[in-house]
Amino acid sequence: MFRKPSHKLLLIISDNLKAFRAANNLSQEELAELCKLHRTYIGAIERCEKNLSLSSLEIIAEALGIT
Repeated sequence: MFRKPSHKLLLIISDNLKAFRAANNLSQEELAELCKLHRTYIGAIERCEKNLSLSSLEIIAEALGIT
């Protein structure tokens, strides 16, 4: 059975994504381009609307230069 992550976890990821993206002076569109992901996907993650995969999380982290 598939279990959705808690809203608290999604909020932590969202807040961190926004902070790291801002620290790198990147728009959602610029980050999406670096990651080869769609801009609306990045926005949905930041609004806690999407449950991102570990693969996507890894791609985003690499694009932002974080572990």
